[in-house]
Amino acid sequence: MSELVKTIESANMSPIIQALFAGLFTWFVTALGAALIFIKKEMGRKILDSSLGFSAGIMVAASFFSLLLPSIELAEQLSLPKWLPATFGFIAGGLFLKVIDSIVPHLHLFMPMKKVEGLKTKLSKTTLLILAITIHNFPEGISVGVAFGSIETMKAATFIGAITLTIGIAIQNFPEGMAVSFPLLKEGNTKFKSFLLGALSAIVEPLGAVLGAASVVVFKNMLPFALSFAAGAMIYVVVEELIPESQSGGNEDLATIGTILGFVVMMFLDVAFS
Repeated sequence: MSELVKTIESANMSPIIQALFAGLFTWFVTALGAALIFIKKEMGRKILDSSLGFSAGIMVAASFFSLLLPSIELAEQLSLPKWLPATFGFIAGGLFLKVIDSIVPHLHLFMPMKKVEGLKTKLSKTTLLILAITIHNFPEGISVGVAFGSIETMKAATFIGAITLTIGIAIQNFPEGMAVSFPLLKEGNTKFKSFLLGALSAIVEPLGAVLGAASVVVFKNMLPFALSFAAGAMIYVVVEELIPESQSGGNEDLATIGTILGFVVMMFLDVAFS
């Protein structure tokens, strides 16, 4: 891990470029997960539910250890009330996702067409499923970008934290890609189309990473708010989408265990390497 960090640091790339490569990496891992569709004809609901739970656990831990705690620490360095950026940024992140959720037509995994959310539309079920996953992936990209953008403002350890967060997001993206492509195949799409759509659903992560990094590089004083904003957006996705989906297939215990394991994995990465 330390050698990887030294190699990247020695390249002398700007935080925005680093964020772009990190976003591309997390997207690539999503594509790898989606590619399992070429190896297996179908994926059992137990595996899908536990995978979604695992992703939820990763995102909850990442929101706290990689985003909220640094937000509180940085607020103290900037002589702000420690609770202020974490509170307002977190609420703003959740509200931002709520607004997007209310506007963009989408359909969560395993839901019937009558459960379409957002503005009324005549889009196909496949398109609506892809839009739901795209909304989900965007805050993950923002989180990675904010972490890299904070490097110039916070202490050197933040760089390791950004790498750790990227690895955590990538780990949960693998089963996530799998959990997207297999339901799309079940909807009647070909294997190639299911893979392609599953992979493309995370292409917004590099974009989100660049936007997140650029925003905190330009507006450095907003960094503690940006960190907690990203955390609020991710928690919204977990509570509104991942946990309900993982618990909807009759595998509640497996999904819960997956959530706990995901949390532990991300917590270990952040505490051990940051």
